[in-house]
Amino acid sequence: MSEGLTPYGLTCEMLDRPLGLDEQRPRLSWKLRSARRGDAQSAYRLAVALSETDLDTGRLIWDSGRRPAPDGVLIPYDGPPLQSSTRYHWRVTVWDVEGRQSGRADSWFETGLLHDDDWQAVWIARDPASAPVMEPPRGTDRTDRTRHLRPCAHLRGPFVLDGGRPVRARAYVSARGLYELRLNGHRVGDAELAPGWTEYARRVQYQTYDVGHLLNDGDNVLGAVLADGWWSGFVGFDSRRQAMHYGDAPQLIVQLLLDFADGARRWVLSDGGWREHAGPVQYSDMLMGEYVDARQELPGWDRPGYDDTGWTAVAVADTSTGVLEAASDPPVRVLEELPARSVRRRGDRFIVDLGQNMVGRVRLTVRGAGRGRRIRLRHAEMLAGDELYLDNLRTAEATDVYITSGEPVETFEPRFTFHGFRYVEVTGYPGDLRPKDVTGRVLGSDLPWTGEFECSDATVTRLQANIRWGQRGNFVSIPTDCPQRDERLGWLADAQVFLPTACRNADVGAFFARWMRDVVDAQHPDGAFPDVVPELCLDREGAPAWGDGGVIIPWQLYRLYGDRRVLERSYPAMKAWVDHVHRNNPGLLWRTAVGNHYGDWLQIGVETRRDLLATAYFARSAEIVAATAGVLGHDDDAKEYGALHTAVRGAFIDAFVDAGEGRVAGETQTGYLLALAFDLLPGQAVPAAVDRLVADIEARDRHLTTGFVGVALLCPVLTAHGHAELAYHLLHQDTCPSWAYSIRQGATTIWERWDGWTRERGFQSPAMNSFNHYSLGSVGDWLYGGVAGIGQAAGSVAYRDLLLEPAVGGRLTWARARQVTPRGTVLCGWTLEDGVLVLDVIIPPGPEATLVIPTGDPEGVLENGRPLTGAPGIEITATFTASPGTASASTASPGTGSLTVRLGSGHYRFTAAPPRLQGGIQPTPPGRQP
Repeated sequence: MSEGLTPYGLTCEMLDRPLGLDEQRPRLSWKLRSARRGDAQSAYRLAVALSETDLDTGRLIWDSGRRPAPDGVLIPYDGPPLQSSTRYHWRVTVWDVEGRQSGRADSWFETGLLHDDDWQAVWIARDPASAPVMEPPRGTDRTDRTRHLRPCAHLRGPFVLDGGRPVRARAYVSARGLYELRLNGHRVGDAELAPGWTEYARRVQYQTYDVGHLLNDGDNVLGAVLADGWWSGFVGFDSRRQAMHYGDAPQLIVQLLLDFADGARRWVLSDGGWREHAGPVQYSDMLMGEYVDARQELPGWDRPGYDDTGWTAVAVADTSTGVLEAASDPPVRVLEELPARSVRRRGDRFIVDLGQNMVGRVRLTVRGAGRGRRIRLRHAEMLAGDELYLDNLRTAEATDVYITSGEPVETFEPRFTFHGFRYVEVTGYPGDLRPKDVTGRVLGSDLPWTGEFECSDATVTRLQANIRWGQRGNFVSIPTDCPQRDERLGWLADAQVFLPTACRNADVGAFFARWMRDVVDAQHPDGAFPDVVPELCLDREGAPAWGDGGVIIPWQLYRLYGDRRVLERSYPAMKAWVDHVHRNNPGLLWRTAVGNHYGDWLQIGVETRRDLLATAYFARSAEIVAATAGVLGHDDDAKEYGALHTAVRGAFIDAFVDAGEGRVAGETQTGYLLALAFDLLPGQAVPAAVDRLVADIEARDRHLTTGFVGVALLCPVLTAHGHAELAYHLLHQDTCPSWAYSIRQGATTIWERWDGWTRERGFQSPAMNSFNHYSLGSVGDWLYGGVAGIGQAAGSVAYRDLLLEPAVGGRLTWARARQVTPRGTVLCGWTLEDGVLVLDVIIPPGPEATLVIPTGDPEGVLENGRPLTGAPGIEITATFTASPGTASASTASPGTGSLTVRLGSGHYRFTAAPPRLQGGIQPTPPGRQP
């Protein structure tokens, strides 16, 4: 690796070498690294061409020229209009801090179908006149909920290549429903549950595949299998309308582009000439499961030479293509495989434990079953005694059925469904089921992991693992919830409270930016956002904190990723939401037009006043709209919504705050947290309010009461106000309610409820009791930003101005986090070794960092064994020494101090006297766990 400044991690529209973009001005990004301390980018040059050779020879489509700039975060292409179905190669060259030309790197992106008239194919589907007639279920083979579900349609369209093989071939494909594309007997791509879930009335994504290697000279066949998916299958919990929300049967559209060496171009299209037949998949549904009769296989159906005379012609379902948009975020894929941990026989059944609550499906190997054996797989998150706990599935059946073909060895794996489960009950399996015959296949949107947090405490490390598993399992095309039951909806509040944690763990920029387009499209004419997007089941305006997600999420994406475009596209909708709240609440206390008004959902043992929570969010959303207007240059709006924020803040104080006593109405933890986090208290009331918050936690034997809304604020607010040790007490608390309590009960994901299961009462109400739900895991942001200390300054965007402020404390003897930011990799970690605090810090080129070192001796801090004075890349900006019994403004506990330094890029190691820890927690020696 070069020691100089080098760009790496090149992306276009936040994707690595995307195939099939439809953005006319795609944004190019890169990260930076350098072995030289203090290095930074002083300028860059972007070049775009039609080939790598053209890049080298200077035959360019666009040349930005040398531009002074400190970073490479989402730089828009600014050349001539892009052409459809074209690959563009691009190169970035950077100049270092001293103005010398340094490294360069290349990548590419490829456009999709940029114009409406690029689409020539039509939507095709099974002809309703030839659809299989459903018979009443025999015995227990089909349930009342599944008896109407029809077999998955198999569609095929032959074509001939008689002029030689093309030099390039692309398949553009989508479905209303789910599809699996086939070409000459091979599966195309590895996307699962494609094309994903969007606001289908406004947007259906299509995927682009490179298929040149699958083509034959002469005869070829395009094929596809269609399933109901979100389009016409069971979705949500409304028993009056659980299925067919968008249509009554799936449809396919596919367009194959063939480019030849002589410049000729040919299209192969889905049209009325295709043919259809039912196959082995008797039904597949996301909630109910999948039923496969392997005796009904159609050998060779997707290859040339197959006799399809018994098949029927498809119907042309639609000719309009205006809803089609190129996929703009990573697809759902199989992300991991989990081997079975154990298999236990119970009579004629086997209970399989995969050891991890996961989302996906099972691959089952069957040996010597004979023909026609019925094998059933049921899925559950928990056991009740030795049996599956199924009550919390509600109406979801989560049951897969396989009828064997009689082959000596068969493999069954569903293709168009997914379940949330750790345990699988297998009934009807021949002989003994062995662990090696069962594999869990984990599904989720394929979002690159960008963060790691680890520490000396096994329980806290397990908490971080549970948070990541909850994120992986609930980011399935959209940010969803409760993957085991009949829900799986995109709740806005859940997403907005968890987003800061999600952005720490993975690169979710493109994922949430695409979803925000659906959120904007789902907005009601009166300006109200819904509670869930895509909008199903709930037809009222969004509740406080839920509808506010439409304002908070785009602002967070701008702050964390520098995504200005998501602000621009969301801004009118953000304004309309605040106007909706204001119009219905001219008195500035949000008490009407509150939708289902969930309050601090699933708080425990208390009830935070709902009008207080609502008004706090009214103030916060008005503040964000004002800030967004400022960023976008809408100065008049910035003043108007800034004034509205000030007025709502005043109304909140008048209605809910006793300024003299620092008392917030209702005196719940969430009430105080909202007031403190959203700056809704007069300055003189803040210390007393903090004291009251602390007193409430102490009075409850250091237990929390917060629900979905308050939980993300709890540890950050305590830490910001000098009570990091109390935050650690909550982190380490292992009796209910607490994060560690579920871990003590064997949890491998975050539970929906603090008391989803307790030793005293068993399971909570099955009406709402998921054991895989990310919201209460929003403490993960504090693990990175509080414990390890990685954050950014108040006005910083995309980590341009880093603030590193680790809170040393708790039972931990070490903690560290690594985070890949839009500008490069940041690391911050600390260790207590033999009475010495050791801090390791890595800053990428470009950003500068403020590091606050908690220490009992600010004057004795060393860097690599040397005094800080005169050390390269280090500037001392402040020292603080707290007297015993006083509180500091930093994370340092009373009786300690801190040293603040300003750092350039590079790797630093500081040693210092450790802070004097307060509050009764002592570090646990390595190798011991409490």
